[in-house]
Amino acid sequence: MRTTAWTVLVLVLATTLTVVLTVDPIEKISGTAKADGTADSNRQLVTDYFAELNSAGKDGPSTQRDFLRRTQHPDFTDRLCDLGDLTLKIDPAMSTFRIDDEWTPEDSTKHPRGLVYVLGVSISIRRAGSLLGEQIGSQRVVVLDGKAYGFTPCPTR
Repeated sequence: MRTTAWTVLVLVLATTLTVVLTVDPIEKISGTAKADGTADSNRQLVTDYFAELNSAGKDGPSTQRDFLRRTQHPDFTDRLCDLGDLTLKIDPAMSTFRIDDEWTPEDSTKHPRGLVYVLGVSISIRRAGSLLGEQIGSQRVVVLDGKAYGFTPCPTR
């Protein structure tokens, strides 16, 4: 029974991280920053997005779920999923912050409205305060109309 539970846990984590992360080697990250200050203000929006996501995670799964619901990209609200009792802590490597004009979400041909950024992240997944797994990869955040939006992961059980 314990082996089955661990197998299910590993599969949930793997699926969650596959959806959350689109792992690209850093040297393949495309794009350049704009010289008009847009990148600086957008960098702060993205930094704040992750700080708020992590703060919501400290308050528990329902608070983080609400944050993810409110910040789901408006073009992809049909892809909103429930992480159940999992919480995420995502630490961005802002030194890798780049524009990614080419990206579209998995299983979509539609490019999100707004300016898509990609950056390296370290993700910790927890359940009831216990660390279940960690992963390093890349994540996209879109700045649209002065607000940062993400894409909620969809684990399968």
